[in-house]
Amino acid sequence: MPLFIITARDKPNSLDLRVATRPAHLAHATSIGDRLKLAGPLLTEGADPKPCGSFILFEADDLAAAKAFAAADPYATAGLFETVSVDGWNAAVGAWRPAS
Repeated sequence: MPLFIITARDKPNSLDLRVATRPAHLAHATSIGDRLKLAGPLLTEGADPKPCGSFILFEADDLAAAKAFAAADPYATAGLFETVSVDGWNAAVGAWRPAS
């Protein structure tokens, strides 16, 4: 099954919305079971980093299904994100790369 990456950046001053929506977001992300490969927040710079976006690596049938998954994310439906990209991805190198 093809891999896809969702990269999303939060709107400015939206940490409270992120925190309030997080349980629903996590439920959505984990709803795809082992098709979810890696996910976590992007962080601000500095001594006290805060979440400022999202990164999700997952399997989907095709780009349309990947975009539908991204659009249904509670963070997206709550209006948290300023930008969202959904791109196909191929693991080329790294210790965790799936066997070919």
